[in-house]
Amino acid sequence: MDNDSVLPVVVTTGEPAGIGPELVLMLAAQGQLPANTVAVGDPELLRERASALGLTVCVTECSFGECPQGAGLLPVWPVTLNAPAPPGVLNPANADYVLATLALAVDACHHGHAAAMVTAPLHKGVIIEGGHADFTGHTEWLRDRCGVNDVVMMLATDRALHASSPNWQGSGDLRVALVTTHLPLRDVADAITFERVTHISRLLVADLQAQFGIAKPRIAVCGLNPHAGEDGHLGREELDIIIPALESLRAEGMDIVGPLPADTLFTPRHLTGIDAVLAMYHDQGLAVLKYAGFGQAANITLGLPLVRTSVDHGTALDLAGKGVADPGSLKVAIALARRLAAQRQAVDS
Repeated sequence: MDNDSVLPVVVTTGEPAGIGPELVLMLAAQGQLPANTVAVGDPELLRERASALGLTVCVTECSFGECPQGAGLLPVWPVTLNAPAPPGVLNPANADYVLATLALAVDACHHGHAAAMVTAPLHKGVIIEGGHADFTGHTEWLRDRCGVNDVVMMLATDRALHASSPNWQGSGDLRVALVTTHLPLRDVADAITFERVTHISRLLVADLQAQFGIAKPRIAVCGLNPHAGEDGHLGREELDIIIPALESLRAEGMDIVGPLPADTLFTPRHLTGIDAVLAMYHDQGLAVLKYAGFGQAANITLGLPLVRTSVDHGTALDLAGKGVADPGSLKVAIALARRLAAQRQAVDS
């Protein structure tokens, strides 16, 4: 593997008690795991879960940087569990295991052994209980591990992922990025600053250009307050922070619309010709996106020196070990990671 065109996409298996391990097993068993895809996790856990689910998969341990191919074969770069992980039963002792799988994937990308990384869901609470009190999520952990100042969380539905610019002909086409990510709602307003809005907007535009091939992205921005503040009567964040930030970005040449009321922005009239929506906080944007395309969308972290995508759902502990989980979002995330890596390579070359 001496060039990016044959480098594997590396998939972390996430929380071992959740559905992550079985999602990648299901894709392998169904012949839907794309070529040059390697999992990171505990091989014995994967073998046990495959056996329990009646999945015919050959779990094959391989060395860091190797990725053997074959029908029904799942290549695995091994990381050993710290404690047993029966389906649906969380164990904080495995917090370090989950973070070790992430670290291996990041290192593989940094050292030229992988083209991109894809993450299955983890459980934030069990990571915190396992001794990592400052852990707030994949996105922030990757920011710190990669040594960048900030990143952008963006989710996109499947149809929006395939086109360089969505046609917005239905509610299923949507890209949504976030100014703030995993914050308590009472902390969101304080986190909305002129500097953050402008910085996140620049990162969003830059990666829409570099990773999605959109030459001049057009962004629609949500207000923070109901009715986008209604001229200051329902909050002053729009007047004092968001509008001046957007005016500054327009002066730099960016194509930005807003701030618009979030309750009407997500309609075809406002989305026509828009390449991405920038929401102020997590549920403001992602509730709409997941309604539009849950299970067939992917999460992309923009602003990293590597390509990272993820599924659009959580650990689903209640489904783990039952063989009823839908691997659709993982399939979308793997395919997207490959496309984004190729686009990034084309831009860099």
